[in-house]
Amino acid sequence: MKNKTFFKFYIFSVIGVLIAALYPLSMGVRVVCDMIRSGVVLAENYPKYTIPYTPIATSVFLGVLAMPLLLKFCKRYAFPAVSALSLIIFFIAELLLESQVIVRDTVYSTLESWQMWMCWAPVGEMEIRDLTALQVLVGDYSPAFKLHFYIIAIVLIITILNCFYGFASLILTGNRKRLKPLVLQSAASFLFLVMCIWACFTAFYRDGTLQVSVISAVLMSVFFTLFGVTMGIFAGSFLLGKTNLLSIGCPAATATLTTLLMYIGEMILLDGKLYRFGTGFFFESLGALVLAPVDIFIILLAGGITALIVMILQKGTKHETL
Repeated sequence: MKNKTFFKFYIFSVIGVLIAALYPLSMGVRVVCDMIRSGVVLAENYPKYTIPYTPIATSVFLGVLAMPLLLKFCKRYAFPAVSALSLIIFFIAELLLESQVIVRDTVYSTLESWQMWMCWAPVGEMEIRDLTALQVLVGDYSPAFKLHFYIIAIVLIITILNCFYGFASLILTGNRKRLKPLVLQSAASFLFLVMCIWACFTAFYRDGTLQVSVISAVLMSVFFTLFGVTMGIFAGSFLLGKTNLLSIGCPAATATLTTLLMYIGEMILLDGKLYRFGTGFFFESLGALVLAPVDIFIILLAGGITALIVMILQKGTKHETL
């Protein structure tokens, strides 16, 4: 019965992930086909977020596809194995696309440079930049901007795979201890993925200046907070039932540090600056710190929400002692 239930879960998982991944996979196919046919990809034909979403979709799909083999041969280490395997696949696909695909507009540039240019200077945003478009396109920029994408990619890959492998393990072992954390992890990962897709198509309605509108500020605040909470719940799903220091403190710290890391990625992307969510002391940078009080609040909020969620999950759970 367990094997039959697992088989159904596996088939639906593969089909579901494939359907969800069709668009990003098709973007990659279009880019590769243009390269094979013409040797370059015309700027107007390049889907903006081929990187990192085509490599993300590829790595997650292959990770889910390999589920029966990894669960059989790696057993309790199946999730660490698939995480390592999927991240390797992601970085191989990412780096190959970045280095081998050439985009042509006014000049020829690698996909890495072109992606940087589109992040660097959307319409009207040159006023906050120090480099010219040509300098960026010919490679006069810091590749550290990719930290922003890589952080998002890693979190999406490991949290989504944690859901699939967690539920698969639950089916095979009958141990329902992680059921509630996995349900919450699935909800958080799904919402964060939706926010990522929303950002891809709208960039959260930013108008090209550092001072963003109220709607942009709200969406970006939710994005940063949800990002940290998603990673915090991920950590918490493995620590349920441990001492409070571990089961609550570690997930809260993970959420806080993850959100801070995202801010650092954003800072690198914006030449050491950050988007401003309003005017006045609460929204202005604290001198050399760059972060404003509102940014510190968002970073701590991610940890606080995570701690509250884990505390609720801990109720009724037998605690281990040191």
